[in-house]
Amino acid sequence: MSHSITDRISARFAETRAGRRATAFSAGLRRRRVQPHWTDIFGITTVASLAVLFLTGILLMFVYVPSSDQVVYDGPWLPLVGQHVSKAYASTMRISLEVRGGLLLRQAHHWAALLLPASVIMQLLTAFFTGAFRRPRRASWVLLYLLFLAVLAGGWSGYALPDDLLAGTGLRIAQGVALSIPFVGTQLANLLFGGGFPGQIIEHLYPLHVALVPLALVVLVALLARAGLRRPAPRFARPGRSNDDVPVWPTAAVRASGLFSVVIGVIAAMGALVTIAPIWVFGPSSPGDASAGSQPDWYTGFLDGALRLIPPGWEFEWLGRTWSPALLVPLAATGVFLLAGLVYPFIAERLTGDRAPHHLRERPRNNAVRTGVGAAAITFYAALWGAGSADIMATHFMLSIEGVVHFFQTLVLLGPVAAFELTRRVCLGLQRKDREILVHGFETGRIVRMPGGRFVEVHQEVPVYERWRYAGADSAEASVAPAVTSAPDARSSLAQRPATADRDPQSQK
Repeated sequence: MSHSITDRISARFAETRAGRRATAFSAGLRRRRVQPHWTDIFGITTVASLAVLFLTGILLMFVYVPSSDQVVYDGPWLPLVGQHVSKAYASTMRISLEVRGGLLLRQAHHWAALLLPASVIMQLLTAFFTGAFRRPRRASWVLLYLLFLAVLAGGWSGYALPDDLLAGTGLRIAQGVALSIPFVGTQLANLLFGGGFPGQIIEHLYPLHVALVPLALVVLVALLARAGLRRPAPRFARPGRSNDDVPVWPTAAVRASGLFSVVIGVIAAMGALVTIAPIWVFGPSSPGDASAGSQPDWYTGFLDGALRLIPPGWEFEWLGRTWSPALLVPLAATGVFLLAGLVYPFIAERLTGDRAPHHLRERPRNNAVRTGVGAAAITFYAALWGAGSADIMATHFMLSIEGVVHFFQTLVLLGPVAAFELTRRVCLGLQRKDREILVHGFETGRIVRMPGGRFVEVHQEVPVYERWRYAGADSAEASVAPAVTSAPDARSSLAQRPATADRDPQSQK
């Protein structure tokens, strides 16, 4: 029986050292089983967005010219003919209006850049609210958080490269923030801009956007994949349903590839049908002009909002220098906010004393304090993000700009406190409801008459493994009868918690 060329090549490759390693790796993936869950869409969306960014970015590099040098525009957009524009702006206009398929590539690149931080943020929120950042996965949390920061850096650097009026307005704000930093502000601004505004900012941001940030993204994604392969993924509390687990290869991989293709198709459709960043409407960057109602990309809006909430004229003299808290306070507040998110797993572990390994995700309601902290952080971020559009809200809803700013100033101070307490109490109420279900069972709606004439509702007993889910992954009382009757503990996340590893009732059958 004759074999095809591919069969003979495969047989030869399987005999090599690399072939044996590949075979062993494939066999390991077939043996490894994962638990499908709807939150998998966020990780797949992240990978798909990165793929679109890299592919479109490489193609755009062949036409884009990263130069601030001035040229006379002579393209097809008549309102600009004869005007002096930068080579960066002229090349972006050429991509958009002259290169076949260029506008599709550019808009798909931009939409992917907007989708990527959203998917990473959702991954962070999923890991946070379910406790997936705890030992032994603290390193994965740090890597995912650094990936988010790298995405922010890549988005900000790419935002300026078209050199249109909107980008120029954002760069002027960035220069002002850099100059406000005491002692090193002038040197930092000169290093970034290469002198006065606009200087050589395009030439300096281009290597960051096309080399340093992509390298960081590749390294972080590779480290995340390596960490994911070294240990099993944390499981959701779905006891008694281990038959839902599927092998990584080929089942999970095929499902992921299908969703991967869908995400890429959606991004391509948006790039073809939905206009974004029409630089021919904005016009070229001008050092003496600013765009009214200009807005940054959504994921950096919280930084712009922080600058708008500080009262104007807040300055003082000290050490022979002028200090401007109107810029330093927003920098410090957002810096502390981002740093707190990065080190939260270590802070929580120190406060709770819980150093045991955890392989089961918690229901957010079962950890009232941590869920409240997450709600407070979301409220703080949302208040800053909304403040970034204070001028748009004032004009569209016919409100005073001062009133809108005062509202967000109040919200950023009191909103997190209110969100924490409200969320904590809701979680405690849900815990109490779960305890009632454990004790009395599910309501069936069947009313029966007792021999003494009293009418009662029949309750269905909670199955043993469902009892484990309702009581929480860390609760030893969940896997045995009778059900617990204690009230929920308000200190459930920052108080004493059992220092034992999560136990899956599947192993206790």
